[in-house]
Parts: sequence; structure tokens; C-alpha cells
Amino acid sequence: MEILTEIELRIRFEEIVEKIEQGAIFIHPTDTIYGLGCNALDEKAVEKIREIKERPDTPLSVWVPSKEWIQKNCMNHKWVDKLPGPYTLIMPIKNKKCVAASVTKEKKTLGVRLPDHWFSKVVAKLGFPIVTTSANKTGEPFMTKLENLDSDIEKEVSFMIYEGEKEARPSKIVNVLKEEIEER
Repeated sequence: MEILTEIELRIRFEEIVEKIEQGAIFIHPTDTIYGLGCNALDEKAVEKIREIKERPDTPLSVWVPSKEWIQKNCMNHKWVDKLPGPYTLIMPIKNKKCVAASVTKEKKTLGVRLPDHWFSKVVAKLGFPIVTTSANKTGEPFMTKLENLDSDIEKEVSFMIYEGEKEARPSKIVNVLKEEIEER
């Protein structure tokens, strides 16, 4: 696994974009903790993340390129106005083809994130969503620093964008239809 800084990512941006487009599995920083990601349109890459996390059935969340992407592909809701921020909004989908089918697992909703973090500019430049799920196996502690990255996950990852230890908690999950907020 190659470890990149924000500056190295900017210098090698075109190369990294190509890797993501081609299905690379990677670890990225967020406004909360580190995430495990891939191109959310790539069915094979999404299934690989499910294998890595040992999470075969539950839906995955995506980091979207913009609020406009949300409005185009999901039912609009007042919670979108709170973005960017530390939230995962569970929203009804209007366009089921906006992500690979294995992201939602046939649910009629999609978990969307638009964090208040510099990496949002990278996702915006990509122009497509990436899967964003905590960089850990299901049920295990989430990754906050390089030293607590699971070695089994590390073996499966092409690269990591690292910015030091994170001291936050995972995002709050907001089911916009039920107006329920779950803190993890």
C-alpha cells in the first residue's frame, strides 16, 4: 500500500483519478475518521469493499461530488442544506443508476455524505461518487491513525491518503424520512 500526503495527491492527481476510475480500493481522510473507498459506479470494486469489510448485505454510503448531485439523484430534503458537514443522510433515491446496485443492495434509499473537508474538492473533480465506509472490518474499531489500520485491510488497499491522527467520531446518520439521528 502506497501512502500519499495531500500534496502528493495534488501532484499526482491525474494518475490517482485514473486508478480510482479503474476500480482501485483506497483509504481516504474525512472530517470524522478514515474511510475505505472506491468508485461507487464500479460493481466489482464495491463488492471487493464488501469482502474486505466482511459486510455482505447492508447498504454502503457514498461521498458525493456536490449538493447538485444529491438533488439530481435523490429526493430533495431540508437536511441537504446542512451540508457540507459530519452527516450521512439516508435519502430516497430518484435515480437508481447513480451508483452500482451493490452499493444500495436493492434498498430504495442511499446514504450520502458531503463532508466539510478538503477531500470534497477531489471528489467534486472526479465528478462521480465514491463509496465511503469506515476503514475497518464490520464490528471492529474504526481507523483513526496509521497504527490502528487492520493488516488484512492494508493488504487489499492500493493507496492511502494520510493526514495524521483523527480525533473525531464517525458521522451522524440521519434518516431524513423518519427525522431520526443516530450517533455512533
